[in-house]
Amino acid sequence: MNRDPRDLQRYTAPERANHWLVGICFILLALSGLALFHPAFYPLAQLFGGGTWARILHPYIGVVLAICFAALFVRFRALNVMAPTDWEWLRRMREMAAGDDHTMPAQGKYNGGQKLLFWIMAACVALLALSGVIMWRAWLNLPVDLVRVAAVVHAAAAAVMIGFIIVHIYAAIWTKGTIRAMWYGTVTRAWAKQHHRAWYRQITGDQR
Repeated sequence: MNRDPRDLQRYTAPERANHWLVGICFILLALSGLALFHPAFYPLAQLFGGGTWARILHPYIGVVLAICFAALFVRFRALNVMAPTDWEWLRRMREMAAGDDHTMPAQGKYNGGQKLLFWIMAACVALLALSGVIMWRAWLNLPVDLVRVAAVVHAAAAAVMIGFIIVHIYAAIWTKGTIRAMWYGTVTRAWAKQHHRAWYRQITGDQR
């Protein structure tokens, strides 16, 4: 791929690796979790070598995801603090969805939608980790009623996370140039100026 040397670096190699590790773990967890959740999805267990292996691997993959997401959270939490312009962006999101994003409030490295997604994902991962540990009860000897509540919380948090990740993937495909940032780490100056003007001005010094 031919890239302009004037392109802007959006993500470093470790940041991209962290993102893809979280993504891969999420996909594996979603598939194995669905297989364990309902008989209609049980054929997905064959991707892991059968139901027994899906049940064995699921919690361990969950541990890897929790660790990787914790690293991602530490790395990006300061950049995802909500500001007044982010809430305004969210209120006017329909304009952007209609294709008129040139008059949207200037956004930093992440827009209001990305920031909101970040915090929703953080809450979901925390709930999944906590409820997952409770369900993984062989060595904890916890009350059965607590385990049942944890199972409901686990399923609900997983459903919310799957829904928002689908939206995240759709938005990344819909906004041309976004996936390139996660593959190669760079974006064009035109892309940065159109979608993240405040960030563009910050790193280039161009106040136009």
